[in-house]
Amino acid sequence: MLAIIIKSIIIGVLGGAAVAAGAARMFHAPKVQSMGAFRTLGELNACKGDPVTHISFGLGFLFNAAASVVAAGALTQDVFHRVIPNWAAGALLFRNKNVEETLHDPAKMIFAGAIVGAVVVTFLNTVASVIPESMSFIAQQILGPAANLMINPVMPIIFWLAALDAGKTTGIWGTILGGLAHMIMGNAVPGIVLGILIGQSIEEYGYTRSTQVMITIVTILFITIAYFRGFFEKVLELF
Repeated sequence: MLAIIIKSIIIGVLGGAAVAAGAARMFHAPKVQSMGAFRTLGELNACKGDPVTHISFGLGFLFNAAASVVAAGALTQDVFHRVIPNWAAGALLFRNKNVEETLHDPAKMIFAGAIVGAVVVTFLNTVASVIPESMSFIAQQILGPAANLMINPVMPIIFWLAALDAGKTTGIWGTILGGLAHMIMGNAVPGIVLGILIGQSIEEYGYTRSTQVMITIVTILFITIAYFRGFFEKVLELF
């Protein structure tokens, strides 16, 4: 048990610090090199600097991560993509609600992420180590599928509604890219987040050169992913 705790603290500190600082740096792109996922940026923005929202959002995915680690014995991507960044942001925002001085500050986020990462990873690994094998089987058969419903379709619906609420153009782009992402990748969230970014850029600045470049990059990205996932072959087989 002691070895698990020590290793969990080390992994949690390193991973949590890196992912939290990387998420904060995304708010300063393209002026500085960023490191993170678009969905993490979109989810952090969706909380609109409210600490309670950040904490509750991360808490929802903590249950999913706990169910997965108990059932399969492995941490899911939600731990570092969703739980740690949102809890780190929420912890900082409780003291100062100015996102420029908290969520957007990589120096503060790196320390908050390290602390949160150490606590979360240690908690999850400790829980997994003390759960009996019989309960692990129950989690695998019941809790796992139930938690996966949070990922699909609950989260795509929430983001799609957010895109529709953001405006007509954003709603159209979110719907189109979300639908394509669901067909190609199996999850609409990445497409909806990209649709929100493109739609908001168009509504604020119009079809400028930067917006056209963004659309071109997203188009190439979707075509490339579809090709390597065999999407075009599957469509041809349907006909």
